[in-house]
Amino acid sequence: MSDAMNELHRKAALRLLLLPIGLALVLFLPAGTLAWWQAWLFIAVFTACSVALTIYLAVTDPQLLARRMKAGPRAETEPAQKIIMVLVIVGFTAAIVIAALDRRFGWSAVPAAVVILGDLLVVLAHVAFTIVFRANTFAASTIRLSENQTVISTGPYAVVRHPMYSGALLLVLGFPLALGSWVGLVPMVPSLAALVWRIIDEERFLCRNLGGYADYMDTVRWRLVPGVW
Repeated sequence: MSDAMNELHRKAALRLLLLPIGLALVLFLPAGTLAWWQAWLFIAVFTACSVALTIYLAVTDPQLLARRMKAGPRAETEPAQKIIMVLVIVGFTAAIVIAALDRRFGWSAVPAAVVILGDLLVVLAHVAFTIVFRANTFAASTIRLSENQTVISTGPYAVVRHPMYSGALLLVLGFPLALGSWVGLVPMVPSLAALVWRIIDEERFLCRNLGGYADYMDTVRWRLVPGVW
């Protein structure tokens, strides 16, 4: 195995190790208690899904894994996308912290069945991500073109133009419910607005820079949810 591959695996493993630790800190510190079964279950489900997806990419498409690990505002090359990613990160962080404060102050009374539904949505989101990665090896975390990139119009891309974001929508809706917080859904509204902005801006970029994408847009009507948008 090459040094570059070993380094990729080390970075991926470190991120997976830090993931549950980071989640525990941002959840349990504002909640002021460890007696929060919804958070423990969410951390377990989200971490397990992330580990499974990372292993899948490491085995089947390490180049895509490397592209996926280059994420966040600094990794973006388009100015608008830098702003969008900041808004998305702020929205997700706010939702987590508010859900934790909800646990501390008891603002919500979410039934256990709804909590389980939220965790199932988190799992379904990662299943959707896996399906997208199988269909599109160019599915990077940033808005840029890879060498020899082509328009993907098969699999989930025959249904909606941005199936990766469709999976992200499941995640956005799922994790506040998984944490047992109705109030945690409120900060997701600006995050959804930022997601819509990202999609529209990404399509402008692809139309300018990726041959055949404008024709693909004419063929596949829906961006995110069939029959809705």
